[in-house]
Amino acid sequence: MVTYDRRVTDRRFASRAGPVRSASAWRNLGLWALVVVVAFAVGTAGYMILGGWSLSDAFYMAAITLTTVGFREVRELDEPLRLWTTAVAIAGVGLIFGTVGIIVEELVRDATSGKREARRVADRVAAMRDHYVLCGYGRVGSTVATELAHEGHPTVVVDGNEASIEHARRDGYLAVAGDATDDATLMAAGIDRARGLIATMDSDANNVYVILSARAINPGLFIVGRASSTDALAKMQRAGADRVVSPYTMAGRRLAELASRPRVVDFLDQALSHGQLAFSIEELVVEQDSVLAGRDVAALRHDGIFLLAIVRGENDYEANPPDARMLRAGEVVIVSGTAPVLARLAGRAERA
Repeated sequence: MVTYDRRVTDRRFASRAGPVRSASAWRNLGLWALVVVVAFAVGTAGYMILGGWSLSDAFYMAAITLTTVGFREVRELDEPLRLWTTAVAIAGVGLIFGTVGIIVEELVRDATSGKREARRVADRVAAMRDHYVLCGYGRVGSTVATELAHEGHPTVVVDGNEASIEHARRDGYLAVAGDATDDATLMAAGIDRARGLIATMDSDANNVYVILSARAINPGLFIVGRASSTDALAKMQRAGADRVVSPYTMAGRRLAELASRPRVVDFLDQALSHGQLAFSIEELVVEQDSVLAGRDVAALRHDGIFLLAIVRGENDYEANPPDARMLRAGEVVIVSGTAPVLARLAGRAERA
């Protein structure tokens, strides 16, 4: 596990990670509560001083007057008490309208400041498990989100740019506004319960920092990083990324492959895409108690599943295995078949 000492952290967006009521709102409510208490106390004292009433009678009279209930007076009122009652009643009307005004102001502020949306996102993220956290919603990030959505993977977008956050929300994704290098922002995105993290920010330094933070919080996370240079690629790998992609290297390789074997590239693209062909290609992990463990290649083919390769370790592929080859726990199989057949196989493997 990667450990590090974070001594300087940018907190500019920390307050946006969750629905936190502002200190000014609490202060306003506290001042208003104090005004109400003082009004009741002064009203009660006035009846006690001007009329010589008992505490209970004076408080009752102040209460029904301030709240404009209009019950019958406790005692007969002389001229000074009538004037005092009029003043208390006017104060009560002011309190009522003031209370309504404060409530409306808070509701409007809550709706326009994004707190309601932040609470909705926080509640939905809190219920998520095995999702992907996508850090950065630019041109690359938005494409990644689209591909994940087509594959049916739930995704939470994290970005510090408000325009990018609004763009992600318009596209239908859960979005957390904040600095992805901040642990609090990653926690707000459910990084501790996530299946994977994809760092696609424009800054290589920020991507490295995000990878360090995510790996420290969730050691079992599968992390993919975007690197703009060879040096950054190596640093991200050392920081804990499982895979690192350079868009420029990938683009160059893709252009060369399209020029030399375009039909192979098109075929694989459609097989990996979203229902463009009648079959697909997937990878499945052979768990210890999985229905795949102990089965041979011939049995899978009988079920309409073609085993293209067995992954035994990092860059260790056994391509086109023989029919008698038995699958062992810990291996990863790359299989091809129709989408319904692969879905049933994946479901059986998960339930086992």
